[in-house]
Amino acid sequence: MKAFELTGDIDDQHRLRASVPAEFPVGRVRMIVMLPDEDEAGAAWADGIAREWADELGDTRQDIYTLADGQPIDAAR
Repeated sequence: MKAFELTGDIDDQHRLRASVPAEFPVGRVRMIVMLPDEDEAGAAWADGIAREWADELGDTRQDIYTLADGQPIDAAR
């Protein structure tokens, strides 16, 4: 038996969704589900926020700063 690591999501209806590479054969599989620890949950929270705010973050009207703003960290003082 071969093992592959995949990332999936459990929705609010308790269904697991995961995408697998096309070369995986069709049929039953055996799964081991690993829930994130407290520390890993922070990344899940950030991913969730990014998904929720995708429209706002992609809105170019929100781009009020440019690369010309401010000074580089290593700039002479």
